[in-house]
Amino acid sequence: MRARRDEGVVTAFVVIFATALLFVTGLVLDGGRILTTKRQDRNIAQSAARAGAQVLDDQSVRAGHPTLDPAGAQGAACNFLAQAGHACGSGGSVQVQGNQVIVTITDTVNLVMIPGVAPQTFTVEGRACNAQGITGNETTAHC
Repeated sequence: MRARRDEGVVTAFVVIFATALLFVTGLVLDGGRILTTKRQDRNIAQSAARAGAQVLDDQSVRAGHPTLDPAGAQGAACNFLAQAGHACGSGGSVQVQGNQVIVTITDTVNLVMIPGVAPQTFTVEGRACNAQGITGNETTAHC
């Protein structure tokens, strides 16, 4: 015969184990969503920076010393960001510094499985430079 004091022990164990399992599942699913969104935003930022770094000033190209066209580079990167859903001024920003285009994306992921925690906000950055590689004049070392 079982002692009366053992009744309900299995129920308590199942409740605690199920709660812990739900919490771990939430961490895995929401954490995966955060990592995926960060990776996608970083890829978008790097691609936008490359799009901006391809816009060269025509006169500097003719003179043999290609440099970025700052306004054109910023416009090209902002256009890319807008097509990707991170328009400049609303989650995306572009800076042109010398031969370098720096794109920053700020994004938020709302947690689904762990609703008591605030939405996770993060910032990712992508950089690209104007490279002049055929003549041996490499400018990418400054990126």
